Amino acid sequence: MSPRLSTVILPVDRWNEGGRAKWQRAEELGFHAAYTYDHLSWRSFRDGPWFGAVPTLTAAAAATGRLRLGTLVTSPNFRHPVTLAKELISLDDISGGRITLGIGAGGSGFDATALGQRPWTPRERADRFGEFVPLLDRLLTEGAVSQRGEFYAAEEARNLPGCVQRPRLPFAVAATGPRGMRLAARHGQAWVTTGDPKLYETGTPEQSDEALRGQLGKLAAACAELGRDVTELDKVLLTGFTPDRARPLESLDAFVDFAGRHQELGFTEIVVHWPIPGSDFAADLTVFEKIVTEAPAQLG
Repeated sequence: MSPRLSTVILPVDRWNEGGRAKWQRAEELGFHAAYTYDHLSWRSFRDGPWFGAVPTLTAAAAATGRLRLGTLVTSPNFRHPVTLAKELISLDDISGGRITLGIGAGGSGFDATALGQRPWTPRERADRFGEFVPLLDRLLTEGAVSQRGEFYAAEEARNLPGCVQRPRLPFAVAATGPRGMRLAARHGQAWVTTGDPKLYETGTPEQSDEALRGQLGKLAAACAELGRDVTELDKVLLTGFTPDRARPLESLDAFVDFAGRHQELGFTEIVVHWPIPGSDFAADLTVFEKIVTEAPAQLG
């Protein structure tokens, strides 16, 4: 079975000036899912338009009828489990049960300081993530939750009627380290990676494939430790951050080769960025659409 193809639509367009059209076109093209980043701003887009993820997904839910929708990814950098759970339950209801929560530990970018806090160290991010995910899991599956942790608390937090999807909407957990892998194995319905960031500038595609093979092995080991079958989890590759960079979107043949290699590694979903001219995600839209419509048949 060929991997599912999905896209990331960055929230850089006003809804009535191209935003709505992209999400509707993603559905027309047959993408499995369309995601958006959940940041307050991001890298080279910081000085331009950037809209909120949850309102954008709410509008996308109303503008589409089949397409799965989600974040890729949300993090604790500026989110709290109690308020996030309320928004996710509402979004899952509005979409008719089409939401996937991509979630990760966050990084050291603009989100890390936008609320006036100092950037957390990698260990602090992992500590918070380790508390955030289990509490969010409870909030989305239980009618009332009270819990006090080191970083997050909930006091009689009510989330009736719960998610449309039962027992809750799926988590796609982004992780590469051992603690994150264990969270993915315990709480995830999918695991997300962008590859090995150390290889982005100077690595080769072959080195990237080997690194991804190692990550998949660590995920399998984490699942085995918990007595879970690793095949229960989807394996999601968010493209654009491996040494291949934009090359897979240069032609149909290049993408089929790229996707085929990663299919053999064990990935079940490949996510490509919707083209944005003049950015790191620039690509020919005609070629992009040809890939989406023709690659699945070639991948078999």
